[in-house]
Amino acid sequence: MFENILLVCVGNICRSPVAEALLKSALQAKGKNNYKINSAGLGALVGHKPDKMVIDLMLEKGIDISDYRAQQINQEIIYKADLILVMEVAHKELIEHEEPSAKGKVFRLGEWGNFDIPDPYQQERKVFQDVVQLIEKGVADWVVKI
Repeated sequence: MFENILLVCVGNICRSPVAEALLKSALQAKGKNNYKINSAGLGALVGHKPDKMVIDLMLEKGIDISDYRAQQINQEIIYKADLILVMEVAHKELIEHEEPSAKGKVFRLGEWGNFDIPDPYQQERKVFQDVVQLIEKGVADWVVKI
């Protein structure tokens, strides 16, 4: 059983905080409250708030992520995680290369739909909206598996 789930992107200010919030919300809606869900970045902007665009898009969904602060992935976080969900194949490869013990527990958020989730950083609102939709799809696919 996956009790400790980690979501990972690069800066930990766009994709992974959104995925963390949406996964928490989706699991709670299903009455699954015994999960510890966090996010981190491969090159995190440590201590930074999420991008304003994702804060606004999440507020439109009734979820406030403005208090979130980015953190860097590290060996301890990787060890504690039962399941690590990344945004792109390259993220999976990097984590498994840097920490071989992670093999077998790192998957893409878009694994079941066979898609990567591109980085929307510093792009227009439409790109962020599309990314949030992909994250929602990935979360929905994983919620039924967890």
